[in-house]
Amino acid sequence: MSYEQAREELVEVVRKLEAGGTSLEESLALWERGEELAATCQRWLDGARERLAKAQAAHDRKPN
Repeated sequence: MSYEQAREELVEVVRKLEAGGTSLEESLALWERGEELAATCQRWLDGARERLAKAQAAHDRKPN
């Protein structure tokens, strides 16, 4: 799942939770799915941060 897909689904999960009207069981399932999606987004962001740091370090090592 891409970052964008995970983020869009997470937004929808949050919208449903904020709207209310779901049973406790449905709310818990939504919450759990939201946690999974948030973790997916965080992994993507952490990976991007690491790639940027490596690229910056490689750039900084190059002679001018």
